[in-house]
Amino acid sequence: MTYLETLDWMFAQLPMYQQKGKLAFNGKLDNIKSLAFHLKNPHKKFKSIHVAGTNGKGSSSHMLASVLQEAGYKVGLYTSPHLKDFRERIRINGEPVSETYVVDFVADNLSFFEVNKLSFFEMTVGMAFAYFAKEKVDVAIVEVGLGGRLDSTNIITPEASLITNIGLDHTDMLGDTLPKIAFEKAGIIKENIPVVISEYQEETANIFKGIAKKNNAEIFFASTLDSEEYITDLLGSYQAKNIKGVVALLKVLKAFKVTGENIEKGLKNVVGNTGLLGRWQVLGTKPLLVCDTAHNQEGLKLVVDQIKKQDYADLHIVLGFVKDKSLETVLPLFPKSAKYYFCKPNIFRGLNEDDLKSKAELFGLKGIVYNSVSEALNAAKKNAKESDFIFVGGSNFVVAEIV
Repeated sequence: MTYLETLDWMFAQLPMYQQKGKLAFNGKLDNIKSLAFHLKNPHKKFKSIHVAGTNGKGSSSHMLASVLQEAGYKVGLYTSPHLKDFRERIRINGEPVSETYVVDFVADNLSFFEVNKLSFFEMTVGMAFAYFAKEKVDVAIVEVGLGGRLDSTNIITPEASLITNIGLDHTDMLGDTLPKIAFEKAGIIKENIPVVISEYQEETANIFKGIAKKNNAEIFFASTLDSEEYITDLLGSYQAKNIKGVVALLKVLKAFKVTGENIEKGLKNVVGNTGLLGRWQVLGTKPLLVCDTAHNQEGLKLVVDQIKKQDYADLHIVLGFVKDKSLETVLPLFPKSAKYYFCKPNIFRGLNEDDLKSKAELFGLKGIVYNSVSEALNAAKKNAKESDFIFVGGSNFVVAEIV
């Protein structure tokens, strides 16, 4: 198979959360353990750092990778989902895995995948671990895909773990309260392995403390610690919380030497070092055009707060969601004064644009529906003056169509 044929097979033949939602979450680690054994346990051949959380885990993972690259290490980075190309999920020092490796890995293990009915996530995690082991990385930053306790990445024994924050997202799988979700995220806490929690939250702190104590793991709440001030090239004031967690984790690492200069340079060069896309990403000026992948209540609240800090004449918002999004919790966050361009991301789970418009009107959000994200964005550009501001978001999949 060619690279594109391989991706088509991966996306079409195996359960994938992007396409099937809850059906892709099998809630057990048996398959990934079986695959790891089949691949000769590559996850045991490199050091790692595990990153979980509702919001900020992607940005934090890229920050960690950037800093460790600045410190001279060969750094693997596994994240999800991708925006433009599947290979964004698996990188070493910012360079994505080659198309050839993806094709060969699937071809070499195709019969095992089919016989064992592995999920998209399990197969991709196995690919990442095998690639990092083959390339002999010094350390891999491994971002949790969903939850933590039962996530396919949770077979590693990291040098340290980072949990960014807890919010109400994927409640159909992880639980419908913050403590329940915290319990799932805390599943990455390992025996005698330090864990950093970026943001102290009263409702979840005791969950983390209890599980850390049970595992004899040192626990640090970064937001309560005194630390130096750092800045990052990732735009948005909400990155301040992520920075605190990242810096705290870097200071508890014992296996790697990281200086203050490494931290400073790494945080200032995250995009260049890692290729991160979609975090308060500026796509144009006059009018200012920004996109962000925030898609749940906590993340969107931070993004809307950031929008309010901008200087503009009129606000235009290109907005789309997936079907399983709890619109009652996110639509009230958006400003009623904006002009809305409702659209549907081009995936199976995309929410119909007419349904979104109807729901949005209940919360005082007025706008017009468009047949695609690109059509909605083009309309916003046509209507906006140079002094206006255009924001595009609501879903990773909306942003993926324009970056």
